[in-house]
Amino acid sequence: MKRCPDCRRDYTDDTLLYCLDDGTRLLDGPASMDEPATAILHNGDDLGDAPARAQIHTIEQRKVAETRKNLGGLPEKQSLSAYRAAKPPRRVGSGHRLFAVVGVVVIILVGGFFAYRFYTPTKQIESIAVMPFVNDSGNAEVEYLSDGMTETLISSLSQLPNLSVKARSSVFRYKGKEADSQTIGKELNVQAILNGRVVQRGQELILYVELVEAGTENSLWTQTYNKTMTNLVALQSEIARDVADKLKVKLSGADEQRLTKNYTQNAEAYQLYLKGRYHVQRSMRAESQTGIVYFQQAIAADPAYALAYVGLADAYRVLSLGGELPSSELFPKAKAAAEKAIELDANLAEAHTALGSTLFFFDWDWKGAERELARALELDPKSGDAHGAYAFFLSNMGRHEEAIREIKLSRELDPLNLRLGALEAQYLIHAGRVDEALVRLQKTFELDPNFWLAHLFASSAYIEQGRFVEAEAEARKAEELTDASTHPTGFVGYALAKGGKQAEARIVLEKLLELSRQRYVSPYSVALIYNGLDDKEQTLAWLERGYRERTALMTFLKVEPKWNNLHGDPKFQDLMRRMAFLP
Repeated sequence: MKRCPDCRRDYTDDTLLYCLDDGTRLLDGPASMDEPATAILHNGDDLGDAPARAQIHTIEQRKVAETRKNLGGLPEKQSLSAYRAAKPPRRVGSGHRLFAVVGVVVIILVGGFFAYRFYTPTKQIESIAVMPFVNDSGNAEVEYLSDGMTETLISSLSQLPNLSVKARSSVFRYKGKEADSQTIGKELNVQAILNGRVVQRGQELILYVELVEAGTENSLWTQTYNKTMTNLVALQSEIARDVADKLKVKLSGADEQRLTKNYTQNAEAYQLYLKGRYHVQRSMRAESQTGIVYFQQAIAADPAYALAYVGLADAYRVLSLGGELPSSELFPKAKAAAEKAIELDANLAEAHTALGSTLFFFDWDWKGAERELARALELDPKSGDAHGAYAFFLSNMGRHEEAIREIKLSRELDPLNLRLGALEAQYLIHAGRVDEALVRLQKTFELDPNFWLAHLFASSAYIEQGRFVEAEAEARKAEELTDASTHPTGFVGYALAKGGKQAEARIVLEKLLELSRQRYVSPYSVALIYNGLDDKEQTLAWLERGYRERTALMTFLKVEPKWNNLHGDPKFQDLMRRMAFLP
């Protein structure tokens, strides 16, 4: 006989270590008959299935107790409620005690059977979403760790055959929001959800993970990891291996190696890399610059860290595409970092994606860009980033149907990614399918009505339909929602000019020219307004400047409908030949 000193339950199963109700360690001996709320539970011999009983009533209750102790108490809705016993029944008289015991035993026999049934997947799980791990450290500076561990685990599990893993952008839309597993499962079209909570105190690291069946919200597996920060790199591999095991994925030796591959053994370098990723993902100029510093520090800590070079290349590219700094200043650095990553690991798909993007946006080496992006997809067919980058390339080459097919593949992996939804609309516009583009944009607005890029492409769609008042309004909305790009200002001026408001268009143009004397402004945006004003000479002059500066927006020259009026001009044709858009 054992008893719980907190809730006063008695247990006749001597194998139990912790209370099924509150996780408190059990004491030997029964509670006094005079103590309130006493209940006698099952005798272990009555369950028959000893392995199931041990699993359900001993191991898991210990995990609940340990987890609660380590994490300082989990919120009720996120505890392992499936393994908790019912609330203590009201006290019964001694004459009814035997019937109560029999009744409880029957309930536990049935409940134990269904618990064992429900917490075992009925079929192999083929799709999963790794939700943003919760930072329970009480320290916002540790946020990079919870985010980074999530991202690394997504990347690792994506290497598994026959398993669809939703991309970072989609799952991180749920960060800090209340959503049950069934809702997430339906919205992301996944069978399972992996949740996690992270606590870091000094060098101590505690991680609690739980695998949940999305359709039923049943807990399939839980685990608590107690490590030190020096074991962080190995911990990521251990978690990935454990999750793969619980998903019952059959792995070859090569699969196992890809799943658990670590790109550095240096814990300091890994933490610096995670900090770099954390800042770059915030998509602001200052954050990207901070990310660059962290990637450089990670490389200093481990000069052979290929992923850190990829992170550096991505950060330079993101900073350049923001339009606040000249491409000629940043893209050569991005290219050098990507090439170094490939030199260190020729089979790193992310490195080939980074190099392919650089060859596309800056070198205008179309063949080289396609070669690298194709290689990235060969190495990692489930890379949403590689599919997205290849779609961008295909669209700007005028290969519209291929581009739309590729962006749809990317969105399947990352269904809630706002940028991908907006870009699909842009590709539809380039393909002349404007009505479809507006339908796609409406779906993007349903996810986030304030996504600036969607408003920009809505402006573009309205321009193609001759709805210039609406086009101006959408461009101004995009301008209002971002301070990282002057591209929307170019759209405002163009829409005004085409809508017959040329005086207002010139005011916008002067504003942009004045700004260009204070900071970098893409010549492409200035040329756009001049083209709307039908000033061909200035349009071509500013496009020529964009060519000299190798501004990334020049890659749209072949397919952007706003330049269609120039296609017969000899100077424009010469520019297109120099960019290898024409033979």
